[in-house]
Amino acid sequence: MNHALKNQCNFKPGTVIQGKWHGHRYILLKELGRGANGTVYLVKKGDVEAALKISTNSMSITAEANVLKSFAKVQGHFLGPSLLDVDDWVLKDGRYSFYVMEYVKGPGLQAFLDAKGKDWVLPLFLQLLDDIGQLHQNGWIFGDLKPENLIVAGPAPRIRCIDVGGTTLNGRSIKEYTEFFDRGYWGMGSRRAEPSYDLFAVAMVIVSTAYPGHFQKKEGGLAELLSAVSQKSELKIYKPVLVKAMQGRYSSAAEMRTDLLFCTGRPNPVGNTPQPTRSALKQASRRAQSVKVRKKKSRIGETFYIVTVMAILYIVYIVMYLT
Repeated sequence: MNHALKNQCNFKPGTVIQGKWHGHRYILLKELGRGANGTVYLVKKGDVEAALKISTNSMSITAEANVLKSFAKVQGHFLGPSLLDVDDWVLKDGRYSFYVMEYVKGPGLQAFLDAKGKDWVLPLFLQLLDDIGQLHQNGWIFGDLKPENLIVAGPAPRIRCIDVGGTTLNGRSIKEYTEFFDRGYWGMGSRRAEPSYDLFAVAMVIVSTAYPGHFQKKEGGLAELLSAVSQKSELKIYKPVLVKAMQGRYSSAAEMRTDLLFCTGRPNPVGNTPQPTRSALKQASRRAQSVKVRKKKSRIGETFYIVTVMAILYIVYIVMYLT
C-alpha cells in the first residue's frame, strides 16, 4: 500500500496544484520528504514559499491538519508549523487531499548542536518540554518524536517540528513511531498515547545527541539504556532526569522540565547535584555582576537622597531660627 501511495504522489518540479474549494495555486519546487501517509513538497504561491503535504488518504490529511489547528490555539508556542490551507486537488485519475503549512527553515537538531556545541542541549530541551506540555494540555500526544523531525529555527534558536504525522489523541494507540525512541521497543512500557510516552522519547532524543548514529539494542531494558548514558560524560549531568523519564515516573512535561532546569547546578530535586555547564556559569556570572551594579547604584542613590533631605531640613531650620 505504501509503495502504491508513493507512486501516486510522485510529482515533478513545476507541477501546478490548484485547490478545488479555495482555488489557491501552488507551484511544486522540490520534494522535501515522503512517508507512509504522503509526500511533502516545497511549493511557491506568488513570492511566498511553503510546505505542502499531499496524499490519497484524506482522513490522514484531515487529522494532521486538525493537529496543526490545535497547535495554533496555543499562543506563544511554536512547536509545529503554522497551517495555511487545506484543500483537495482533483485530476482525471482521482482526488488528492493536501494541506499547506509554514516552511520552517533551519538546520536539524544534531547539525545545530554539532555547529554550536552541546551547551545548547539544556536551553533547547527546556523549550521543547514547555511546548510539548502545552500540546499535552490540548489533548494531543506527539508520538513520533525524533531528531529527524526537529529543526532549530531562528533568529532566536528554538526547536520546531516539521512532521506531525505521528501526533495522536491522548488515550489512543500510538499510530507512528521510530523504534529507537519508542518505549515499547525497549520493553519500557506500552504504546498508549499518554504524556509519559512522549517524555520517554524526549529522554531518548537527549541520549541521541551523544550517539548521533544511535546504538543497536542488545537485550533492551533500563540497564542497557543506563549503561549507554554512563558511557558518555555529556549525558551524566542529565542522568537522574533521564532515569525518571525512562521509567515513566513523570506525570507531566512541566515536572520533567523543572528537574532538567536544576541540572544547571542548583539543588536538584531528583537527588543529585551535578556540575553546572559552562554556559550556565557564564550566565550566573553575568547575573551576579548585574546584581552588584544595581546594588551599588542603589546605595549611591540612597546616600544622595539622605544628604539632600538633611540639607533641606537644615536650611528650613536656619530660616525659621533667623526669622
